[in-house]
Amino acid sequence: MCWTRAAVTSWALLLLQLLCVQSVPIGIDKTKVKEPEKKAEELPPNVDTGLHYDRYLREVIDFLEKDQHFREKLHNTDMEDIKQGKLAKELDFVSHHVRTKLDELKRQEVNRLRTLIKAKQDLEGGNDIAVDHQALLKQFEHLNHMNPHTFEVEDLDRLIKSATSDLENYDKERHEEFKKYEMMKEHDRQEHLKTLDEEARKKEEEHYEEMRKKHADHPKVNHPGSQNQLKEVWEEADGLDPEDFDPKTFFNLHDTNGDGFFDEQELEALFTKELEKMYDPTNEEDDMVEMEEERLRMREHVMNEVDSNKDRLVSLDEFLVATKKKEFLEPDSWETLEQNQAYTDEEMREFEEHLVQQEHDLNQKAVDLQQQREELERQQEQLNAQKIELQEAVEHMERLKTQKVDPPPEVHVEDVHAQDNQLHMEDVQPQGHQDTLQYHQEPPQEHHQQQNEHLPQQGLPQTHQDLPPGHQEVLQHQQNQP
Repeated sequence: MCWTRAAVTSWALLLLQLLCVQSVPIGIDKTKVKEPEKKAEELPPNVDTGLHYDRYLREVIDFLEKDQHFREKLHNTDMEDIKQGKLAKELDFVSHHVRTKLDELKRQEVNRLRTLIKAKQDLEGGNDIAVDHQALLKQFEHLNHMNPHTFEVEDLDRLIKSATSDLENYDKERHEEFKKYEMMKEHDRQEHLKTLDEEARKKEEEHYEEMRKKHADHPKVNHPGSQNQLKEVWEEADGLDPEDFDPKTFFNLHDTNGDGFFDEQELEALFTKELEKMYDPTNEEDDMVEMEEERLRMREHVMNEVDSNKDRLVSLDEFLVATKKKEFLEPDSWETLEQNQAYTDEEMREFEEHLVQQEHDLNQKAVDLQQQREELERQQEQLNAQKIELQEAVEHMERLKTQKVDPPPEVHVEDVHAQDNQLHMEDVQPQGHQDTLQYHQEPPQEHHQQQNEHLPQQGLPQTHQDLPPGHQEVLQHQQNQP
């Protein structure tokens, strides 16, 4: 629960409803009605509103309040004029020092937003993608991103409207979150039952019903904002005689910041005694999340009945008028959360379907990621194999270079043929003829090549093996003639 402190004026209350409010003193015995002493320049510390621009919002308001002219205008401007932007125009008349500080605050906020944008891009894997900050800054409506250097009237107007809108939607978002919480709690309970056997399931169901009945068995809850409800606070929290109840005195006692209004958190503090009837953090059957939802329901109900001008504040006049109505004097009974289920059967069915679809999507994503992982592992194995082959080739070349291995000798075709012919002649000729033939085959190489060139032209056999038997000796004798 975010507690807020309203700033000095009503418009700041509207914008900073979630800042910080002093809690209503509980259990303090008071013997007489006395106005609480106000200490100058002692305000409760601010607490985060929950808005992403909370710090920027609070710092702007704090500095504007330091300007006397602007502070006077705040007191004399009604809420509707503030919403319409009339107050923002007074920015032109604030002191130079304040304007300089506002300029600095805006530059810091723009830099913060740019850092957030960059961080989001990095998380989404877009490190190498150029970021168009001007385009992305459009999503932040609480400042004028086209002028990142100076704080202008438009910036204050945007800040007021954004904070007003965001805080008005805050309750709706809280209700939706609570509804999801309740449906998830029921879903988890049903899933747990499916894991039990029949006997254990029966015991679990009996225990669940027992806790429900025990939670519902509590003292009667007064209608929020009714005379009976406020008298209990008057008696038990303020320590005063209920017979002496006075609405105006009660208002002054519980206007904890003394600004003349009940803001939403000051109202919520009034319901603490009623909530203690239904919820105890030490009891198993009591859910503290449900207690805060009940507090929110009570506050919204009182606001709808009492806040006549719908500025989300209750003035003393509005409060006094409400104390004269029938709803204050003779209210209907208050229906608590256990009497009003937060969700319908149709909403629960849709929620279950959404969970099933969400689980399916997650499973499919897991399968895709596993496939991507396997593919990456396969590619890594291929790269490793190629790396090994390349390394082996480099090592082989290094070994050859180190050993200085000579290339093998060249082999001529003519030498191969000559060797083949010699081996053939040795196999077919008698021993005596082989010696004679060997003698004739030893002339110089140039003379042998000239003879081979003329033999084909004369149509004669080119080797001794081609001659008929008995002619080999004649041919050898002729070749030896001068």
